[in-house]
Amino acid sequence: MGVLPKFRRRDDSEEPPIRADEDVDKHGPASDRSSASPASERPIIGDQLARKLTARQVQMIAIGGTIGTGLFLGTGKSLATGGPASILIAYAIVGSIVFVTMLSLGEMAAYIPVAGSFCTFAGRFVDDAFGFALTWNYWFNDAVSMASDLVALQLILQYWTNNFPGWALSLIFWAALILANIITVKAYGELEYWLSLLKVITIIIFIILGIAVNCGGNKMHQYIGGHNWHIGDAPFVGGIGGFASVFVTAAFAYGGTESIAITAGETKEPAKNLPRVVKNVFWRILLFYILSILIIGLNVPYNKSGLNDKTTRTSPFTIVFQMAGSNVAGSFINAVIMTSVLSAGNHALFAGTRLLYTLADNRHAPHLFASLTRYQVPWIAVLATSATSGLCFGASFIGAGQLWTWLQNIVGVSNQLSWIAIGIASLRFRKAIRLQGKEHLLPFKNYTYPWGPWCSVILNCFLVLVQGWSSFSPKFDVVTFFSLYVELPIMAVMYLGWKLLRRTKIVKLQDMDLETDTYPERVMGTLGPDETGWKGRGYTALRWLL
Repeated sequence: MGVLPKFRRRDDSEEPPIRADEDVDKHGPASDRSSASPASERPIIGDQLARKLTARQVQMIAIGGTIGTGLFLGTGKSLATGGPASILIAYAIVGSIVFVTMLSLGEMAAYIPVAGSFCTFAGRFVDDAFGFALTWNYWFNDAVSMASDLVALQLILQYWTNNFPGWALSLIFWAALILANIITVKAYGELEYWLSLLKVITIIIFIILGIAVNCGGNKMHQYIGGHNWHIGDAPFVGGIGGFASVFVTAAFAYGGTESIAITAGETKEPAKNLPRVVKNVFWRILLFYILSILIIGLNVPYNKSGLNDKTTRTSPFTIVFQMAGSNVAGSFINAVIMTSVLSAGNHALFAGTRLLYTLADNRHAPHLFASLTRYQVPWIAVLATSATSGLCFGASFIGAGQLWTWLQNIVGVSNQLSWIAIGIASLRFRKAIRLQGKEHLLPFKNYTYPWGPWCSVILNCFLVLVQGWSSFSPKFDVVTFFSLYVELPIMAVMYLGWKLLRRTKIVKLQDMDLETDTYPERVMGTLGPDETGWKGRGYTALRWLL
């Protein structure tokens, strides 16, 4: 990429050296390990940010980046357009795809923990033009994600009043997010931790309350059971078109899971903490999603008013709390949803900022965006990303509900393109690291390789092509078609344009850079020497839950 490597000695607080008395089975013979460059002499390019995010914060950021408007609001649209069976099946399928994608990403991010993450990997392991197109695409994804969260605030506000201007509330939250991200990464991490913890607690309460409502603890004092699966066109609403349309909403909802790897550039002990996050966090998310969606499908009829209106949108979570017989409970969950929107927007701005910083660092954008404050925060990138988001949510005059649907489609497809890129990068990464004899240096191995990445690539390509079925039937909808497929030609043009301009080539496996920014240190087990036995297992179970 034409960037001269910068060399610096790692601080001892960042990564502990391998002790001479440590077991080296995981890295192979000592002679093999000694052939690699010492950690203190490894070239450093993308690892210039402050590592201030703790394991506690990273775990919660992983949840916070995923559980947001996609779950709290997007499930209502999915239920209305696809029905309860479609939404449950689609979210389960997309969840499985994301799981194998996260294993592939975790393997690469633990070995090369940089802020650019999978976007950097696409350029380093596939083609610089591919990395260029993907990084710009995902940066715009994050900017639009933040904008969709700001628009969602206006929809949530309408539960209480239509007299207060929604754009004013969005503007207040927009300024608050900029402030949280421009101070220090510790401020971002701490805010995200507590907001995410609130969401987790709320979802647990929702699951318990939802079961009670279904069993008769509702205003009508009637057992609901599976009644809503047999009304009207349920459980599959809209036929194949309705079923296919749910996938892009599911992709939007799960989007953000992969961006946890973007925090790798500012995570303490990344080779130890990132594999733990990848292995544990997604199971929690999958559990929360599937259970929540099942309860929504059982309790909320697909034809409930307000689920998919052009100007308003009511969260199915709020509806379930209302069914419990308390308007106060409905207001409470609506307020929590508002904080979750703030959390999701916070995470989107953080991720987008780091990607714009990476673009500048790789000379894919003006170097101005790589400027850091004394706390090592890319402040100009924060302002540029938030400004783009502000322009997007400024278009809410067309109808907040309609705009949110379009933004959701764009982000959902962008997420799927990113998952395809992660799968391709993973396949080439493992081939190269095996060819170069460095496979024993991996802190974490993707046990689904090679079938996992292949499944991710093939299934995502299929879904990107067919999920726009609803834009063709019963009649052609130009705007919906545009929002579902505009990402494809833009990505292709950016890739081909940069490739022709810079005459880039696909990286050969033997020439692939597997040294720069690497952390091939030994990773200890999740249980320490004094955490074995039933106490250790109990502690692990508690940590898994919270």
